[in-house]
Amino acid sequence: MKYTVLSLFPEIIHAFFTCSVLGKAVRRGIVGYEALNIRDFALDRHRTCDDAPYGGGAGMLMTPGPLGRALEAAGVPPKEAARAGGKTGRVVYLSPSGRLFTQEAARELAREPALVLICGRYEGIDQRVIDRYADDEISVGDYVLSSGEAAALVVVDATYRLAEAAISPASLEEESFSNGLLEYPQYTRPAMYGSMNVPEVLLSGHHKNIRQWRLEKRVERTCARRPDLIRRGMETGLFDKETRAAIEKAEGAGKSAEAEIRAGMAEKGEGGREERPHSGREDGIEDGSYRRVIIEESIE
Repeated sequence: MKYTVLSLFPEIIHAFFTCSVLGKAVRRGIVGYEALNIRDFALDRHRTCDDAPYGGGAGMLMTPGPLGRALEAAGVPPKEAARAGGKTGRVVYLSPSGRLFTQEAARELAREPALVLICGRYEGIDQRVIDRYADDEISVGDYVLSSGEAAALVVVDATYRLAEAAISPASLEEESFSNGLLEYPQYTRPAMYGSMNVPEVLLSGHHKNIRQWRLEKRVERTCARRPDLIRRGMETGLFDKETRAAIEKAEGAGKSAEAEIRAGMAEKGEGGREERPHSGREDGIEDGSYRRVIIEESIE
């Protein structure tokens, strides 16, 4: 996989590609990258790359000239020329207006031989650059960043690790979003931390029980935190028989807990009202008298 990143701050890109597992992948030749400074393609002595937007409004926009020249220097011709052949790499502009970046999108992009990532700044870039050069617009989430570099590096980190030999395949099998579930909780030494112990099953050495515990925890966590993933997996037939059984078990436990809460509320009376003794003086109430405490509980 080859990444070409266009940025006003290429030092951010260089730092990311030289550290940790990604840095090792670069040194081993599994991943390649180039960081282009868009200012190098400006024509004036101040290396200007931004200007006020037509029609008024707050902030500045990145101008099309330097960015277009940087893209063509990276081997990206305009779309009309690309149709005749010669374009290398899928061109992605990181934008809050783009399609949402998911693990499925990461897998899709990881199949590309090369990616060209455009990092915006200020209020964004001139629309004509997007129309002329970009193949895709991607948003890393429903929030706004001041740095397109941060968004681009999210895409880099999520895709390079899917490249062959970058990371052990076993490490990818049970990660969050693999097989439609979040990852199970993990523990390491020491076995006791403060007053908290590692779950006994993980110390048992019984691989079948450990595997079952991990599946159940993945399902419980996903049901609690991302029920949308459960719904999607059930609708698309993603889950195998064992996973479906674990989901049914988790959902049954959830319904039982809800029933217990409702039963407890019923014992207190309608609205969950409870009386208890109160000592001390409050609002003119004498010692030893009672006050009524309203306990409000809602079950969603």
